[in-house]
Amino acid sequence: MKRIGILTAGGDTPALNATIHGAVERANQLNLEAYGLIKGFNSLYNPHLPHVHLNPLFQEIPELDPAKGGTILGSSRDYVDPENKDQLDTIHRRLESLGIEGLVCIGGDGTLNGLQPLADRLPVVLAPKTIDNDLGLNYRSEPDEYIRRERPDRDGFDYRLRPSQTEFYLDHMVNYVTPGYATAVYVSVQGIQRIRTTAESHRRIAIVEVMGRHSGYIALGTAYGQPDITLVPESSFSLRHLVDRIKELYDLQKNVVIVCGEGIVDEEGRDLGDEVHSTDPAGNKILNGASEALRDLLIREMGDDYFRSYRRGQSAKEAIFTRKVGHTQRGGRPVLFDRFYGAQSGGKAVDLLLEQRTNTISTIQWHSERGFWVDSQDANGLRDRWGLIHARKLHPSFYDAQQMKPSQVGRDYLKPIFQHALGADDLEYQRLSTFASGNLMLPYHSVNTDMSKRIRTIG
Repeated sequence: MKRIGILTAGGDTPALNATIHGAVERANQLNLEAYGLIKGFNSLYNPHLPHVHLNPLFQEIPELDPAKGGTILGSSRDYVDPENKDQLDTIHRRLESLGIEGLVCIGGDGTLNGLQPLADRLPVVLAPKTIDNDLGLNYRSEPDEYIRRERPDRDGFDYRLRPSQTEFYLDHMVNYVTPGYATAVYVSVQGIQRIRTTAESHRRIAIVEVMGRHSGYIALGTAYGQPDITLVPESSFSLRHLVDRIKELYDLQKNVVIVCGEGIVDEEGRDLGDEVHSTDPAGNKILNGASEALRDLLIREMGDDYFRSYRRGQSAKEAIFTRKVGHTQRGGRPVLFDRFYGAQSGGKAVDLLLEQRTNTISTIQWHSERGFWVDSQDANGLRDRWGLIHARKLHPSFYDAQQMKPSQVGRDYLKPIFQHALGADDLEYQRLSTFASGNLMLPYHSVNTDMSKRIRTIG
């Protein structure tokens, strides 16, 4: 193998450039040419296959900065249709015409499904990225425990995990953590800590919504910000129990901070965020405002008189407010943990190509005695019996539904990731760059401006 391709697909994360960097560095060590494909799988549909030579003369291009969030290659949510054989043949011919003999895709579960049709034609591997931390398994047999039922209201099937008979150990998790997760939690924790002081000062109840459509890992990690209550998508909550707990806390400390994942569900298992039938370009159902829906419920249940009796506002609407951490979780400079393990994951993906592996994932493993290391997993090991890959959910042992907080096992899960997640250079960078005088005088210079000068095409 002499030349490989690299693409980034799906939503951006802080660790994408670090993962590309790791792949290019490993390619340099192995005397492999690395070509970056522009805008993910979208480039494969373009007859000109826009691309960038990432290591001319086996030197990494200067635009590739592992400490910069996002991706210099651009991304899209286009994916390959596995049923369109003619199109797959055309894509393969384009890659062959560029001399690409193996492909590294950096992405999440959608990217993994997107690469599988190509994996029968050339070696294709995945380096995982997702801030949701939902690509992996709690234990190896987990995909076999999914059951499906026909939907009564429309075509298709619903899938759910049946109660597991497998004893759970943190040491046995497959892909313990994904690059990008640590930075997303770091940003969310900072937001919660800042919102707390507003809630304290004005005697308010704050609801902070974090990302995580069907996996509550980010919400779990925000425990470092010391919210009073955490709600995760995997566990339905009792409104009566929630209100009682809020009142207990509010009476004591005159403020409450609640963290909710965007996919939380009520006692009936319905998405609180008004899940609608429209989808984003990747096919994910759109959730519209879990925090706002929760606020409406609390306003109705608690009522204006409750807050007036405490002389803390004229109405429940005034006392209860919401904030979304939003896309800031997905962007910006990655913290040390994500930079290091993103690079390690990218390098491992290149090694897998050299081993002629295909439809394979580089993984980050952890063991209580060994710590972290980089390994691999056959992608089919993540699929259920119908060939689907499901978002990894919090194991039930991670969350205490009665206390509405992470359990001891959940806290044990988080500690190895975050005890050294920040490096001294992360803090020094903030000190030197945030209020640098040049920021006042110079316009922002986008890396896209420089990368566009390097883009080449075929044909």
